[in-house]
Amino acid sequence: MKFKRHVLPEDKAKPTSEELQKNLIALIDLSLTLKQAHWNVVGKNFRSIHLQLDEIILTTRDASDEVAERIVMIGFSPDGRSSTVAKETPLKSYDTGFVSVDGTIQAVADALQTTIGELREGIEKLDDLDLVSQDMLIAVSSALEKHLWMIQAQEL
Repeated sequence: MKFKRHVLPEDKAKPTSEELQKNLIALIDLSLTLKQAHWNVVGKNFRSIHLQLDEIILTTRDASDEVAERIVMIGFSPDGRSSTVAKETPLKSYDTGFVSVDGTIQAVADALQTTIGELREGIEKLDDLDLVSQDMLIAVSSALEKHLWMIQAQEL
């Protein structure tokens, strides 16, 4: 399917969609990683981390939906299939089994940092391609950076 009306010139649309696709994969995997952490965190202060992870998951899922819809807006089909995410994710695999609160905080902070790195890379690349997509990634990064601050403040 091809849209008749485009918001971006053809020479900018494809590289923009590719950059957004990379970030979509990172956000989807971050959401899955966070849910795995949410289910398997154990130890002192379990409840506060468990609930905090739900807040971050909500932010991440909303962001992945926004990024996927932006890909569609510029005329491409987003790919959020599990096989694509597993093959292309920049995130490390999360441990299986129960993970201590301290281990959870460290793993979640690392996953957030990796995702933010992908977003910031995308922000740089989109500067010459599409300012609307760039602005969207800036907003997503800002929200995740706040979550990173709040989660890693518990490591001290």
